[in-house]
Amino acid sequence: MVPLLVANIKNLLPANGLFRDKRAVTAIEYALIAALIAVVIIGAVTSLGSNVASTFNSVASEL
Repeated sequence: MVPLLVANIKNLLPANGLFRDKRAVTAIEYALIAALIAVVIIGAVTSLGSNVASTFNSVASEL
């Protein structure tokens, strides 16, 4: 039991365990990239939407 406990404690040390696992860091980076892409898409759709709305309004007024 004691050797198993010591092995688990060694895995928690910065050189061995939690800080060596880079999957969480990579997941956070991907989430930040996805959020940035979402902000860009929302901005583009908002800008394009108001331009399209004004175009439809001008066409409707000409009819």
